[in-house]
Amino acid sequence: EKMQKGGSALELLSKVRDALNQRGATTIRGLGRVFRCIDSYDGNRKCDREEFISGIRDIGVPLTKAEAEVLMGYLDTDGDGHINFDEFLVGVRGKPNARRQAIVDKAFLKFDKDCNGYIDANDLRGTYNAKLHPKVQSGEMTEDQVFMQFLQNFNDKNNDGKVDKKEWNDYYAAVSSSIDNDDHFIQLMRTAWKLDQIEFQAFQELNFPIFP
Repeated sequence: EKMQKGGSALELLSKVRDALNQRGATTIRGLGRVFRCIDSYDGNRKCDREEFISGIRDIGVPLTKAEAEVLMGYLDTDGDGHINFDEFLVGVRGKPNARRQAIVDKAFLKFDKDCNGYIDANDLRGTYNAKLHPKVQSGEMTEDQVFMQFLQNFNDKNNDGKVDKKEWNDYYAAVSSSIDNDDHFIQLMRTAWKLDQIEFQAFQELNFPIFP
């Protein structure tokens, strides 16, 4: 039953993507306008059940109430009964493409030196540079606030001060979804984790070899 629900949610999400494409809402700005339309009642950057069901119909997605509830359950990844803008973006845009995932993997491996699949969050402090984070760039958050939120995302999961690969990937899927340009995302990662350009190029070639 869970697999059926997941498959159904993916089909419904495809309908949402089609509707957004027809509206020309493919950039962050465009998706932000759509989300504000859905979150029209109180503007708290979160959609509750009623806002989502009403809003998804208002943007031209012909879903039944039951279908909208299935889709909301799929998008509400933190289970708080609401969909925030980050959850909406990740759901609509999906996982990072291969080029983006390569730099995400490289950053993780920089700290997972023994390749045991997790890194100690304390090892990240002093290395993390949040200057190019989209919320710092927009003035919405300071660099310190972004770093504390970064740790909070992980420590809330199991409270052990360690970051596993899935937690790392989930976090950067959200960051990636809020950046339109691949080069900008890669530059953000290189700056955030002080990744050497030559070192990264070697990593890319190892993982994505170019054949003659």
